[in-house]
Amino acid sequence: MSKQLKVKTLWRDLRRAFLIALLAAVVGLAVNSQLLWRVFSGQTLNTVPSAVDESVETILPLPVELAEVRELQASTTLFIDARSREAFAEGHLPGARSLPWGEEVAGVGVLQAEVPLETPLIVYCSGYDCTDSFELAERLIAAGYHQVRVFEGGFPEWRDAGLPVEGAQP
Repeated sequence: MSKQLKVKTLWRDLRRAFLIALLAAVVGLAVNSQLLWRVFSGQTLNTVPSAVDESVETILPLPVELAEVRELQASTTLFIDARSREAFAEGHLPGARSLPWGEEVAGVGVLQAEVPLETPLIVYCSGYDCTDSFELAERLIAAGYHQVRVFEGGFPEWRDAGLPVEGAQP
């Protein structure tokens, strides 16, 4: 290929690239014209609606460790077992109440009728891999309980620490 042909091909390719870039810029400006108009006219961008409703305060349950659970056992804290009724019957923390995830809609209503909203609650289930306690704790917070914590180690950590257990034991 001759040097003159290479130069012509190079200029042709550069013109095409320039035209593509120019076309992209024109399309970009056209699509974003309203936004650009607001920016250059001095309007603030916070007039765009937020995807997050900032008026709603999100309260998440806090975790609690075994040592603190042991201390709270003697207090007015109510322990809620989010495991199945069968698992609860096989063994649970002393004084705990069964409120299985899956039955929480009716169970939370019963709990509200019997337990004041100011009562501290600790929710637990089958250990670190179980999310039922966290989900139930969120539901309890939504129902008006604000002192809700999650014992992430759950029943297995309690039992393995050799602490007292109520219910049938293997």
